[in-house]
Amino acid sequence: MPLSMRPTALALSVAALAATAACAPTMGPTSGPVTESTAFNAADFAWSAGNGTAGVDGRITYAQNGTRYTCTGSVALTPVTPYTRARFRNLYGSIDRAALPESVVRARTVADPNADYRSYVRSSTCSDNRFQFNALPAGEWFIIAPVSAGGEERVVMMQRVRTRAGARVDVTL
Repeated sequence: MPLSMRPTALALSVAALAATAACAPTMGPTSGPVTESTAFNAADFAWSAGNGTAGVDGRITYAQNGTRYTCTGSVALTPVTPYTRARFRNLYGSIDRAALPESVVRARTVADPNADYRSYVRSSTCSDNRFQFNALPAGEWFIIAPVSAGGEERVVMMQRVRTRAGARVDVTL
């Protein structure tokens, strides 16, 4: 092949490979880009309203500067939706995991603070630094657990988890 034809032949080969790859089947579902929205939409929470066969077994082992914290009150399980992702990113600075003083979380503002998603939040009593959620549908959730140590300011722990049908997830905060 003449030297002047090589770039054109190479370009055609690359284009053919790209076209073939675009038609190749994928294995299993693919996830698109993570969306966030400050607009509350009840339809986004619908998946979380029913019961399922998944569960979460959790325990608190958090310590800071040699001081162990214990669970205080209830642990909340909030469905991950575009609205809660945006809200939690603002409140906790992350949508994966955080441990922040309660005053810091309370001082942060969120868009649409009156949006009422409480009916979709599940609650569990924390006893002996352990908590449990049962009969969950498969999906992603935010676990929120307030912890304290003596006279220290309360810390709010947050962690995102994924449940799967018929399986239990072990979580340590």
